[in-house]
Amino acid sequence: MNFFKELELIIEAKSVEEKIERFEIFYDLFQADKLVFEENFRPKKFEKPSYSEICTTVAPQHVPKRSNLTAKEGQINLLHAVAHIEYSAIDLALDGAYRFCDMPRAYYADWLEVASDEIRHFLMLNKLLNELGAAYGDIEVHDALFEASYKTQTLLERMAVVPRYLEANGLDATPMILKKLKKLPKNEMIEKIINNLEVILEEEVSHVKKGDVWFKYACEQESVDKSIYFEIIKKYYPRGFLRPNDLNIEARKEAGFSCIELKVMAKKEVC
Repeated sequence: MNFFKELELIIEAKSVEEKIERFEIFYDLFQADKLVFEENFRPKKFEKPSYSEICTTVAPQHVPKRSNLTAKEGQINLLHAVAHIEYSAIDLALDGAYRFCDMPRAYYADWLEVASDEIRHFLMLNKLLNELGAAYGDIEVHDALFEASYKTQTLLERMAVVPRYLEANGLDATPMILKKLKKLPKNEMIEKIINNLEVILEEEVSHVKKGDVWFKYACEQESVDKSIYFEIIKKYYPRGFLRPNDLNIEARKEAGFSCIELKVMAKKEVC
């Protein structure tokens, strides 16, 4: 089995079941070192996300809100929103492995491991949706994560934007969601959602850390200083880092952010 061509087919899989089944076979072969890395492979630029035939896409501001988390509808909206992030993250990780050829094997091992984690996270959340009588694809979604992968076609920009900005933002947002959930009257579903989000938060730190490692690798390869990170983020997200008080400083430090970087984001000394 060819490494890059099979990844392409997995990314383009039009159903959840096909994507996961193909990936599991592929990942087993990768771990057994039984895949062929094609020479001079030219990756394609995907024009639409793989979930386009599963979900209805709307502008971010039109995605249903999850205001009342004590109600079934609010819980479904929350779970679906996070499940969509995780499903999008599967393709982001796979695309990271697919798009950049001639990298060290450790690079591919890292992003395939991330994809495996994201699949597990997605399945956890979709199981809870099923328990509430819903499923992935029932609620409108947005394309923000897909658009980030579409726009960033160099290793340097991809590692800066996807793991070190978008996924790192999740390290800030998830604790705030958990705080809100833990204030609600206790019930079985709320407890399950809390447990799922705590697992995801803990494991996402390692994903951001992998991005940090390969961002620094890309900086060395291109002979640029790591401070270029802020130039890249400003290029794609001019309004980035507008909520400095919400930064999860400890998680970001664990994920590789320096005190200098955190000072710029927080606009004050934080470590």
